[in-house]
Amino acid sequence: MKVLQLDVEDMAYELMEPEASVYEESVEKKFRVEDAVVMLVSVEKGDNKEIATRAIDETTGFMQKQKRRLLLIYPFAHLSRNLESPKKAMDILDFMGKYASGKCDTIKAPFGWNKKWSIRIKGHPLAEQLKSFADETGVSSPSEKERDGGEKEEISEAIKQEEKVKSTWYILTPEGELVPRGEFDDSGHENLKKFADYEITKVRTYQQVPPHIKLMQKLQLVDYEPGSDQGNMRFYPNGRLIKGLLERYVTERTVAFGAIEVETPIMYDYDHPALKEYLNRFPSRHYIVKSDDKEFFLRFSADFGQFLLMSDATVSYKQLPFRFYEITRYSFRRELSGELTGLKRLRAFTMPDMHTMCADLDQAKEEFKRQFDFCMSVLDEIGIEKGSYEAAIRMTEEFWKGNDDFIKFLVRTFGKPVLIEMWNFRYAYFDPKFEFNIVDSMGKATALSTVQMDHENGRRYNMTYIDANSNRQFPIILHDSPSGAIERVIYALLEQAAEAEKAGKTPSLPLWLSPTQVRLVPLADRHLDRCTEIAAAMKEKGIRADVDDTDSSLNKKIRNAEQNWVPFVCVIGDKEMESGKLAVRIRGNPKQREMSVEELAQEIVDSVGNMPKASLSLSTLLSKRPIFRG
Repeated sequence: MKVLQLDVEDMAYELMEPEASVYEESVEKKFRVEDAVVMLVSVEKGDNKEIATRAIDETTGFMQKQKRRLLLIYPFAHLSRNLESPKKAMDILDFMGKYASGKCDTIKAPFGWNKKWSIRIKGHPLAEQLKSFADETGVSSPSEKERDGGEKEEISEAIKQEEKVKSTWYILTPEGELVPRGEFDDSGHENLKKFADYEITKVRTYQQVPPHIKLMQKLQLVDYEPGSDQGNMRFYPNGRLIKGLLERYVTERTVAFGAIEVETPIMYDYDHPALKEYLNRFPSRHYIVKSDDKEFFLRFSADFGQFLLMSDATVSYKQLPFRFYEITRYSFRRELSGELTGLKRLRAFTMPDMHTMCADLDQAKEEFKRQFDFCMSVLDEIGIEKGSYEAAIRMTEEFWKGNDDFIKFLVRTFGKPVLIEMWNFRYAYFDPKFEFNIVDSMGKATALSTVQMDHENGRRYNMTYIDANSNRQFPIILHDSPSGAIERVIYALLEQAAEAEKAGKTPSLPLWLSPTQVRLVPLADRHLDRCTEIAAAMKEKGIRADVDDTDSSLNKKIRNAEQNWVPFVCVIGDKEMESGKLAVRIRGNPKQREMSVEELAQEIVDSVGNMPKASLSLSTLLSKRPIFRG
C-alpha cells in the first residue's frame, strides 16, 4: 500500500463522472475539508486489512501529535503500477474508513470517479509524507522496479536479502552476559531501551517535526532546497562554516591515525563487472545517470573508487594494516521519500570513509578494536556526549560462536550494555559491523560512526598484498566512517542541544563550532571603534568575534545573541573603555565575569585546543549581513 499523507489547510473536490465500471454511488457531488489530514491511497496487490490497519494507526498517530481531528481517505491510483483489482481495493478502502471512524472524524471520498480538485498544504516539513506499507515479512508490495512516483529504480540484491534475513536480538553487558532482549532489565538504561525498540520495530517515520529541523532553520545553518531533489540541502554561511570545520577535523584525525588521503570519482560504469556485483552486495538504493549510450551510477560511498585504486597498488604484508581515506562530497543514496528527515536521512551527504587492508582475521580483529576506540574518541572530541548515543553490534550467529571473546572485548571497551543483532545468514559482504547510534529527543535513532569487516571485496576487486613468501594474498577489508556522515553529526549536535533544553539546561553548540564565539555590543556609537579593535585582536588569535552595530536596543541585541547561541557576549561602554576590562556574559551562566581581553582570548584558545579554526563566515559588523530567513 502506498499512502501520500498530506496535512492540509483545505481541500475541495468535485465528482465529475465515473472512470470505471466499478464505482461507488454518491448523492453529493461537491466536498470540502479544512484543517485536515488527507490520505491519498493506492491499494496494491497483496494488501490486506492488517496493512490497512497499520496505515490508519500511523496516520492517526500523526494527527494526535499535530492536533488534527478530521481525516479524509481519498482513493488515488497514481502512486503505483501494481494496483489491486477495483473490487478488492474498494473493500479495503471501506474497511479503512470504518476503522478510522473509531479514532477520529473520518470522510472517505467515493471510489472510481474522475474528480476535479484543489488543495492547499500546510507549510511545515512533515506536511507531505509518502509512505509504503508491507506485509509482516517486510517485503514491499509494489513492483521492485518502481520507486516513489513509478520511476525505474535499481534495488540491490542485498536489500532483498536484508528483507528476508531473520534477526535475533540480545543485550550484551560489559560483564560478558548475553541476555535475550525481552529478558533484559532496562532500569537505568532508558536510552538503550529507546534505541532497541526503534531498531526492532523499524518504525522510521516521525509524527511531528524533529527539533533539529527547527533549530537548523532558526540558527540560519541549513534548510531545504526546493529547487533540487528531496534530501538535498542548502547550507547558509554559518552552516557551511560548521560543516567545513567538521570535515577538516575528521580528515586531520584520520590522517593522523595513519590513513593516506585520496580522491575518487562520484560516478561509475554500471556494467563494470566488479562494480555491478558489489552493488548487489550493499543494502542501498542508488541513482542511475546516463552519459552518451552508457549507464553510470552515483556512488553511495567511497568504496568503489578506493577499491579500484587499491587493486592497482602494490602492498607488502609489512605495510599492513594499510589505510586509504577520502571524505566524499558527495555520496548519494535514493532513500525512500517518507524516510527523508532534515539532516538525519538525506539523499546527498558528505561521508568520511576509510578502508583498511588487513592480512587475515586476527589482524582484522585487532585493527577493528583500534578503530572502535578511535571512533569513540572522535565523537567525544567533536562534542557528542557518550550518554547521547548507544552501540549496536551486528553479526551472523556463526561469527559469534567463533569470536565471542572479541565481541565481549568491544563491549567492555564501550563500558555499557550494547544491542546485539544476530543474523541467521550473511546477507551482505560484512560480518560483523558496529555502529554508534545517536538517540534523539523523539526516541528515534541514527547511525554515526561505524566499522564493518568485509570478507568478499578483496577477491571481488582483485586487491592483493605480497606475503612473506612473495605470494599474492587477498586481504580482509575494514570499512570505517569515524564520525558518520557530516550532516548527521550536525543533526546529532542539534538534537543533543534540544535534549539539554528539554532538561532545563541552556542549549548550545561546542565552542569550537560556534559560528560566532564572541559578540561585542557597543553601548553607543562612540564605543564602536573599541569593539572593532577587540574583534580584530580576537581574529589574530583564531577567535571568531563580531560586533552588533545595528540600531536595535541593548536588550534586543543581547536577546539576539542569546537566540544565536553566542557563547560570550561583552557590552562595551564608558566604564569598559576606561578600565580596559570586559563584563562577560557566558552562555548558560547567570553570573557575569570581569575579564581582560587577553584573559578572555586565552580562555577560548585553551578551550578550543587543537580543534580546527576558521574565520567568520559573514561580515564582522552585523549591519552588513543578509538575513536568510524571516
